[in-house]
Amino acid sequence: MPSTAFCPPTFVAQTLTTSSGKLVYYTASDRYWGNSLERPPLIFLHSLGGGSSHYEWSQVYPAFASRYRVIAPDLIGWGASDHPAREYYTSDYWLMIAELLRMVGTPARVVASSLTAGILVRLAVQQPHLFSHLCLVCPSGFNDFGEDQGQGLARAILSVPALDRLIYAAAAANPLAVRNFLTQFLFANPQRLREETVAAYLESACRYGAEWAALSTLKGNLSFDLSQYLPQLQTPTVIFWGEAAKLTPLSLGERLYASAPDRIQGFYRIPEAGVLPHLEVPEWMIHGLRRYFLM
Repeated sequence: MPSTAFCPPTFVAQTLTTSSGKLVYYTASDRYWGNSLERPPLIFLHSLGGGSSHYEWSQVYPAFASRYRVIAPDLIGWGASDHPAREYYTSDYWLMIAELLRMVGTPARVVASSLTAGILVRLAVQQPHLFSHLCLVCPSGFNDFGEDQGQGLARAILSVPALDRLIYAAAAANPLAVRNFLTQFLFANPQRLREETVAAYLESACRYGAEWAALSTLKGNLSFDLSQYLPQLQTPTVIFWGEAAKLTPLSLGERLYASAPDRIQGFYRIPEAGVLPHLEVPEWMIHGLRRYFLM
């Protein structure tokens, strides 16, 4: 059975067999929340950085369980889901997300962050029938407007065979590295970082085979220019952006919004928050999502 160590109370882990492997997702227990199958689906998708998992949204998605069928997966290669030992590409995530959406029912409301949010835009452009609404948090393709979002050096170093996995073990899959990554790059205010968050990211980063998906992101296998796809969106979409985001600064978000203002219904800045406001100031995200989805 998949681990529920970092699963919110009254939520349970379930599995879906996809063409990419076993996908674990977390959803409200019928025992406490009633029959959720009768509610419209609301999907929360985590980012694609070392240690990522459904836990990233665990402070937010319980707030919507009474009204929606909440689904928070660990994407293939992350968390408790299968970790095939291979390179990962954008098409892999299109396939697994599309399979998940068809399983829960479409069109669906989907919330996603960072690179996953960018990938979701491309999927929505290709298959708009899968979505009713999109909420994107600091979306990026990591090569937006032709500018490398800080991955050039990492890509060069990690292209050396075998060296990449050694670097991952030393620089990502240990407590000090995880804490430093969270405080230096993801959180605007390190004092908001909880020990539980460090433990959850460490547990995910240390799973057998976890390096494959994480290194594929760092190598640039998934990078693209999101600004080329936003103008093609047909799905109602809003963007939330942490004003103090470091990896993808607010100025990038404003440029992306300006590239397709007629396709995006709103651009909302979250003060004193980094690239993962849903972990750092979850109350802001809950309020913003309620206003958007229930308006």
